[in-house]
Amino acid sequence: MEAPGCLAGRLSHLKTFATFAELAAAVGQEIAVSDWTQITQAQVQQFADATGDQQWIHVDVERAKTGPFGGPIAHGFLTLSLLPRLFDSSFAITESRMAVNYGLNKVRFISPVPVGGRLRARLKLLACTPLAEPGVQIVLEATLELEGQARPACVAESLVRHYA
Repeated sequence: MEAPGCLAGRLSHLKTFATFAELAAAVGQEIAVSDWTQITQAQVQQFADATGDQQWIHVDVERAKTGPFGGPIAHGFLTLSLLPRLFDSSFAITESRMAVNYGLNKVRFISPVPVGGRLRARLKLLACTPLAEPGVQIVLEATLELEGQARPACVAESLVRHYA
């Protein structure tokens, strides 16, 4: 898996920061918006198989049609697990040779994500702190927007360490 913010194989429309210092100057600002990504029933089933979470609202399409959401929905943790993909389609740091997920501060699942729905991440840089090794730890507020809905699907604070 390519680390978020690395350049290899990336699209030309990404927001690119040349250096960690350039990124740090953007603290407090929205730095990027990802591409849209669609949630499929196959993804939901694969996630259910990998995690053992086979709840009917996710995997039983016919039963889910009569359930509270009118159809199957993505697992909240599936939605959250898309963050690296969404980061990867939104920004790059030229100075970064690799990045690692460091954790999460806050996560809220606000709206269910129906199968067939499309998500994108709106990213606000909350912090950019130098590390002892050449690099930075960033905190991103990721608001996962659900196409056509006023309320986001998820809001999470993600910590990522980038190394030079």
